[in-house]
Amino acid sequence: MNPNNHDLFTPYRFKNGVELKNRIVMAPMTNYSSNPDGTVTDEEIAYYARRSKGVSMVITACTYVTPNGKGFHNEFAGDRDEMIPSLNQLAKAIQDQGAKAILQIFHGGRMCPPELVPHGDIVSASAVPAAMTGAKIPRALAESEVEEIIDAFGETTRRAIEAGYDGVEIHGANGYLIQQFFSPHSNRREDRFGGSIKKRMTFPLAIVDKITSVVKEHADDSFIVGYRFSPEEAETPGITMADSLKLVDTLAERDLDYLHVSLQHIFSKARRGVEDVNKTRIDYLLETIDNRVPLIGVGSIYTAEDACKAFETGVPLLAIGRELIIDPDWVQKVAEGREDEIVTEINKDKQEDLVVPDPLWNVIMNTPGWFPGV
Repeated sequence: MNPNNHDLFTPYRFKNGVELKNRIVMAPMTNYSSNPDGTVTDEEIAYYARRSKGVSMVITACTYVTPNGKGFHNEFAGDRDEMIPSLNQLAKAIQDQGAKAILQIFHGGRMCPPELVPHGDIVSASAVPAAMTGAKIPRALAESEVEEIIDAFGETTRRAIEAGYDGVEIHGANGYLIQQFFSPHSNRREDRFGGSIKKRMTFPLAIVDKITSVVKEHADDSFIVGYRFSPEEAETPGITMADSLKLVDTLAERDLDYLHVSLQHIFSKARRGVEDVNKTRIDYLLETIDNRVPLIGVGSIYTAEDACKAFETGVPLLAIGRELIIDPDWVQKVAEGREDEIVTEINKDKQEDLVVPDPLWNVIMNTPGWFPGV
């Protein structure tokens, strides 16, 4: 191993005592490859198994907690007990390769395609469409429905526990329902779930509290709970870096095992809401968190050098996404000093070797610029 990469392969211990074998995590990525009934496919299981050997922890693609929260075609389900055997298959495939299995749970809110939710009834914090062409106007959830969704996050966590997962990640990022409640763009409510920034945190924090209470009741201390967030929105009004720092400051005091920032590039800089626009978002976040909870960094990490530079920011854990699709053996190559063998552009002739299901492969091939080489 190159001595420069040594720190990436040191173990990391969470406050609950669970130890990760190294600092590299597989980032959650939608794969569009489940069965229509919400069960995982053999191709999906093979895809995860292929990428679970080197990393210390795998965060799955998101699974929906209620029928009206399904955000993607061919997304696997976590909204009912009948899905527990399917969920277990995926957890076991990951764990059999030596990685911790973390189930990412979410509700798509106004981002759900109408054809995927009952009666096409798209819901959100308020009746405000997403700022994108063709976006549908969602229906504002009643308070009682908000409470039901909070309970549903708890129920899906129980299913994850029964299915043998090592933890769950609350998906509060990328414009989905939890973020919609936190955002002043999508949340124009005047009840206890909207208004001031403190009130807009009510829904995300209620979900955190519900999940941690379910974990205390149904799991032991080794069960991991993380929270993913997007630090800023382009919309006005929208989430600013300052807003996210307030959220992160509050989350750092909750009973969470990690926070996970969603970034396109790990060295991206804050857009607004903070004084020093030359400071990276990661720097601001680490400063605010102040070692109270580990932060997973992510964003455009392709080479071993990229990973080392990212690790030098001070984040204790790094998530890698697209690069693990491009080169499933990335971690092993770095560990064995074979960095010169790392592939950083997707090989269009190697789908079978890369073990990528057809639906995901087709999306990659038809989305120019998403992956290097396409």
